[in-house]
Amino acid sequence: MENIVILGAQWGDEGKGKVIDIFARKADYIVRYQGGNNAGHTVVIGEDEFILHLIPSGILHKKKICIIANGVVVDPKALLEEVEMLKARGISVNKRLFISADAHVIFPYHKLLDELKEEKRRKIGTTKRGIGPCYADKVARSGIRVADLLDEITLKEKLQANLEEKNEILSKIYGRKGFLFDELYGEYRMYAGRIGKYVTNTTVMLNNAIAKRKKVLFEGAQGTLLDVDHGTYPFVTSSNSTAGGASTGTGVGPTKIGKVIGVVKAYTTRVGEGPFPTEFTRDLMETIRRKGKEFGATTGRPRRCGWFDSVIVKHSVMVNGIDEIVVTKLDVLDDLESIKICTAYKFGGRTYTDFPSSIRVLTGCEPVYEDLPGWKEDTTRVTSYARLPRGAKNYLKRIQALLNTRIVLISVGSDRKQTFSKEV
Repeated sequence: MENIVILGAQWGDEGKGKVIDIFARKADYIVRYQGGNNAGHTVVIGEDEFILHLIPSGILHKKKICIIANGVVVDPKALLEEVEMLKARGISVNKRLFISADAHVIFPYHKLLDELKEEKRRKIGTTKRGIGPCYADKVARSGIRVADLLDEITLKEKLQANLEEKNEILSKIYGRKGFLFDELYGEYRMYAGRIGKYVTNTTVMLNNAIAKRKKVLFEGAQGTLLDVDHGTYPFVTSSNSTAGGASTGTGVGPTKIGKVIGVVKAYTTRVGEGPFPTEFTRDLMETIRRKGKEFGATTGRPRRCGWFDSVIVKHSVMVNGIDEIVVTKLDVLDDLESIKICTAYKFGGRTYTDFPSSIRVLTGCEPVYEDLPGWKEDTTRVTSYARLPRGAKNYLKRIQALLNTRIVLISVGSDRKQTFSKEV
């Protein structure tokens, strides 16, 4: 296996957790390179379901090394809760989980500011986990890193300076009470004592591993259309969820990454606010949402659902350099008489076949559809591409042709076993 990046090629929630879990079997190291506990990866193993927000999905495989790299923002409370959840279910992270000393730390003031900004401004649909404000501090060079958390003198100096600024913002702009230094300092020194054993220079660790020909899987969070540079800005996350983020978020150079695999649903979903050209009508929305169990793993919010949008996925293929595609949740479309694929947008007398930057265009455009017949057969028990109904094969072939990228894996259910290779 090459060193590969696996990421979402839509608005997130594409089923990356399951795909990463499958590829993790052949990897030695599994690395989260961006985002925070605003992401949720779900893995179903038999009757057991695991939802992970910070720790890479590869932790479910024995002897795999899992890394939370420098590009991730870490809420230590959430991290420790996840560690305890895994321990309670018989999975130890000791000597298998490592955290970058350069990762930035989320504090309660980040979460409160996230919530207050969401109430005050035009809604973005944030999870209110403090992700954006933490990244903002990082860019403003006032953030507190894990390395700072472990150094009581540095933590004291930085936390005092940050609280002076944050409390003034909370008081003067939002009319809210600020945070007490002693309480926060004590709480976070306790976290430092508990997570210190996991902390190391993960950049050196990863590059040394690659030099020894170990195989690394880079685990993306969210999806391409939520990337802060290449997504539906401002309705995006605060990090680079595209493949380029794997290098900046880990310190592993791009020449050491061999392949990028994009994960897509057989339809499209997004959580929160923002444009969604192919969104279903209400009745179909409820049908697909119920069958696909389309509720956020992190927030429980119902996901918005729509037809497959080849315009956004072609954009993802381009900006990520995607080599191969995995299609998930094909089975959710089993009962439909006909299925649409969006191939372009129309707005203001113009046809767009490339993803437009304008939110006004994306919000007001009319999608151009191709109609394909459905297959009206249960695919959840299908174990090979050859046994798929003809209509399902034709649907996948058309997606592959539109994306000009090879489909290599198909999922027809949530269990590990409900996945098979596509034989072209």
